[in-house]
Amino acid sequence: MNIQKVDLINAPYLEGQLSYIGLDSWMNFVHEMYAHKIHRFVAEENNQIVGALSLAEIKHPVFGHYLATAPFGSYGGFAFQNESAKNKLLDSAKQHAVEIEAEYVSIRFDESASPPPSNWLQHPVYQTYLIDLNPNPDDLLKRFSSDHRNHIRKSLKKGFQIRFGHLDLLDDAYEAIAKSMHELGSPYHAKNYLRKMAEALGNTLEFAVMYDSRGKITGGGVFIYQDKTIFNLHANILHFSRSNYAGEFLYWSVIEHAIQKGCSTFDLGRSLIGSGNDIFKSKWAPQKKLLSYWYWLAKGNEAPSLNQKSPKFQFAIAVWKRLPSFVVRLIGPYLIRGLV
Repeated sequence: MNIQKVDLINAPYLEGQLSYIGLDSWMNFVHEMYAHKIHRFVAEENNQIVGALSLAEIKHPVFGHYLATAPFGSYGGFAFQNESAKNKLLDSAKQHAVEIEAEYVSIRFDESASPPPSNWLQHPVYQTYLIDLNPNPDDLLKRFSSDHRNHIRKSLKKGFQIRFGHLDLLDDAYEAIAKSMHELGSPYHAKNYLRKMAEALGNTLEFAVMYDSRGKITGGGVFIYQDKTIFNLHANILHFSRSNYAGEFLYWSVIEHAIQKGCSTFDLGRSLIGSGNDIFKSKWAPQKKLLSYWYWLAKGNEAPSLNQKSPKFQFAIAVWKRLPSFVVRLIGPYLIRGLV
């Protein structure tokens, strides 16, 4: 088996395994947006591609120097047809990390059946949530608890409206997501991040924006289509609207919209196990899929803990929530470029 470092990955039958987040269109967008170097490897056997790995190289004064699949996404960018291809691609990632003196390699993918190889650590703290979309929404409703069905019905009576679109919704989508991320104590990208993403992904990306009965923005999201699956990249609700079940309205509206577009699966996106998002997403009767987050560490380095459960982030989150909006929007893009 031969491992090659390539400029582009041309293996259509691997695209579903790589997920949109590992495809060249996404990785090229990440490079254009933040100048992160992209390193692509393919495994070839009998003149056929049997595995692929896409890595972004991050150099950040706060978050360090590392390699990661699925930049700014839940999983994807690592696909293989057999164990030999998997192991050789992992060896290539490790070797490349040594050559560029990276602190660690982060591999994020959606296969949890096998343990990581020797010298790799597993950090099983995230899962994703997959809903099978029945062509008849009423049949889907029957799978939910009576309380959850009741909350969805209540949300439909609150006067909310939702719009789906592309660059025509850029301004409102950004306001919804940026404000919500500030409320949650997390930095977010500049508006240009969403603009460049929409331009790179074309009609496979769709913004959604929610408004209340007065026309005030209450939430929004970014959704990406691949094959018959709709992926939730962001779905955010502003705090003032949560008591009116705005989250239920947003998700149910997206479900109905995705069914109309012929989708058969809704990937709700990753959440930390035990978090509030985990609890909310579990109400939609999904299939929960543990995500494999594997790390190789250079000598002397510790496994990163770049999530809100990390004690060292609790103080930062509390401070971030209190900062004025103009400061958050100025500093946020600089910070988040290192948190892929």
